[in-house]
This record gives sequence, C-alpha cells and structure tokens, in this order.
Amino acid sequence: MRIAYLSSAYLAPVEYYTKLLEYDKIYVEQHDHYIKQTYRNRCTIAGPDGELALSIPTVKPDTLKCPMKDIRISDHGNWRHLHWNAIESAYNSTPYFEYYKDDFRPFYEKKYEFLADFNEEICQLVCKLIDIQPCIERTTEYKMEFATEEADFREIIHPKKDFSLEDPDFSPQPYYQVFQERLGFLPNLSIIDLLFNMGPESLLVLQQSNKPEHR
Repeated sequence: MRIAYLSSAYLAPVEYYTKLLEYDKIYVEQHDHYIKQTYRNRCTIAGPDGELALSIPTVKPDTLKCPMKDIRISDHGNWRHLHWNAIESAYNSTPYFEYYKDDFRPFYEKKYEFLADFNEEICQLVCKLIDIQPCIERTTEYKMEFATEEADFREIIHPKKDFSLEDPDFSPQPYYQVFQERLGFLPNLSIIDLLFNMGPESLLVLQQSNKPEHR
C-alpha cells in the first residue's frame, strides 16, 4: 500500500489532488506547527492580470508553536465576501462556473471555527465533484520517519517551491484556461481553476499530470 502525507490545504493546487488520486491512503497532517504563507490558508487562482493569491486570515495563536488542528479562522477583513467575489470575477466566464458555483458558495456564507475543518470539508466537496474517492484520515501525531512505501509531501507542495524541482512525479498537463490567450498556460493553480474550466474532464487531466509510471 502506497501512503502519502499531506498538509491541510485551502482549495489546494492541482499537484495536491494528483496525490489524492495516486496514493492508496492519505494522511492529512494536524500536528505540524502552523506556518503562514503556505497552502494551509492560501490558494492561487487565475485572474485577468495573472495569478492571484487568496489567503484566509487566522486568529493569532497564544503560542508560537500552535498545531494546525488548533488554528482558528478570523473574521477579519470580510474575507469570505472578498474571496467569493474574487472567485466569481475570475471564473464567471468559464464553461463550468455556473454549474458548480452553488456547491461552493455555502463555504463563503457559513462560519467555520477551525481552518482544518474548513479545508477538509471543501476538499471533500472537490473530490465528489471530480469523482475521486481517496482514503483520507487525519494524523494522530507528528511523524518524522517514514517507511519506503510512505511519501512525505507536507513541505514539498508549497507556494514558494518549484514543483518541477521538488516533485519529479508531477508533470502538469496543460488544459484550457479562460485567460490563456493573454497569460499563456498557468500550471498548478488551485483545483477550482481546473474544475471551473474543464468540468468532468478534470479527472483525466489529473491522471495525465502524474508521470506515466504512476498512472
């Protein structure tokens, strides 16, 4: 059995979802120390002028080393309204936004207390819409040593790291993007970029984004 360890992620990038497809069992880390400017609270979408990062504000924890499972979402800055407006503005002309928007809108209306819960539920929705059924569990402790059949992607899938250097198994398959004539193809954006542009074909793109030996 091939096992992958991933961090919790907000509307994670395409690379993240290739792991959900590829591995037999997924553990989502709950006990890592929370770090800002990672996919834990941030996703990247395509706007008309290029990549746009959306970050969920979090409540400053009492201690410097706060585990991910205890990180609370802040209401600061009316972020739900701003994120939904940005998503709608970026994707309302894509082929599938109208089809899926009512599935996503409730996440920007309901208040979640914990970031890990929000990320988990929106990931479950995406998996359902793409039609993948990964076996996902939360970790019960922070693991440092891994067996040969286990892969640790917790800090590899990261907005500041080059996936082509960090993850040789991931080879992003180009797909239609609504702004591609102006911007060219933008690889490894949030999974919603793939979903809103490609709809039911998203699964095929994910399959093709794994190197051949892993398909």
